[in-house]
Amino acid sequence: MTKIVKVECIPVSTPLKKPVIMPNTRITSIDSVVLKITADDGTVGFGDSGDTSSWYRGELQESIIAMIGNVIAPRILLGEDPRNIEKIVAKMDLLVRDNNQAKATVDFALHDLKGKLFGVPVYELLGGRTVDAARQGWVLSAGKPEDVAAEAALAKKTGFALFKMKIGYGTMADDIAMVHAVRDTVGPDAYLTIDANGFWDYEKALHIIRRLDPCGLDLIEQPLPHWDIEGMARLRAQVRTPIYADESAQELHHLKEIIDRRACDGLFIKLQKAGGLVKSQRWLTLARLSGLPVHCGCMIGSGLEHSPAAHLWVSNEWATRGLNESIGPLMIHGTMESKNIERGTDIALNIPKFEQGLCYPNEGPGFGIELNEAFLVSNKTAGKEGRVVTP
Repeated sequence: MTKIVKVECIPVSTPLKKPVIMPNTRITSIDSVVLKITADDGTVGFGDSGDTSSWYRGELQESIIAMIGNVIAPRILLGEDPRNIEKIVAKMDLLVRDNNQAKATVDFALHDLKGKLFGVPVYELLGGRTVDAARQGWVLSAGKPEDVAAEAALAKKTGFALFKMKIGYGTMADDIAMVHAVRDTVGPDAYLTIDANGFWDYEKALHIIRRLDPCGLDLIEQPLPHWDIEGMARLRAQVRTPIYADESAQELHHLKEIIDRRACDGLFIKLQKAGGLVKSQRWLTLARLSGLPVHCGCMIGSGLEHSPAAHLWVSNEWATRGLNESIGPLMIHGTMESKNIERGTDIALNIPKFEQGLCYPNEGPGFGIELNEAFLVSNKTAGKEGRVVTP
């Protein structure tokens, strides 16, 4: 029997070429955890947590490393067959409350390891390939209306199918002006959305969305705090623009409550929020059963962080109907196509191909990612220690 003999967590900080601006938040660096899980034959699976966030997931590098190093590795992983991912995920949910980003990072590394052991890409483990590439959406950082509109024009020219705006650069009037400027730029038929990240209350959301209804937005993402599912249902009944849930939709019981209350028109999944690939497939099944479309977001991360979403979004048929906004490598490197990213400047030496608004998962066993060991050394997070756990 193949068994796990070593688990290693490495804190890594990757600077952004251009800051990402949201309410109360200005992201200039991605602080993530790279995980290596080693089997007794020497095969190593890789996972990347993506950016950590105190307000989105409530998990930090320190908490992820502590949870994996103190609980998941010694009590669940060491000595276990890494191919038994369903069993391992069940044990993580039994022994660890919440901490879905830590669980997802483990799940990612296990899928990479299993694919390598079987000699197949991860998408083959997820049901095979449904489409060759995932249609991508472009996320526009909050900013001056003219600047955001210019970025949207370039994204449209590149081939992106969706344009998401973030709020929080200035006043409410500035946000509304930004939406009008982008709509005027990309045209009436472009798929245009706005993400409030749960920073509005009910009264503010109702006021803003009613003023934005004439813009013909395709959706408003998470207008209210994650806990206010009842408010989302009331809001949905009062506005024309479709309401999508992100932060509110984490575990399956959250999805069931959203569905039962008719609180949204669609959903956004982040694989870290759901807890990994195994739990994301369950998540997508419940969404499909309820007829709710699903788009994919990301925590912003490397080519390795993006890879699980790249493989899932070409394999799961319901997912392929939605758009994939997992564009972390492009956001880190300040470009709209991967051909512009210099080799050696990312956690992954071979970033998955982003071209003309499409993304293609790497071929080869597992995620098909070559890990940039030199980058892990040079970009190790200052003042923070990794962990190595062995029997």
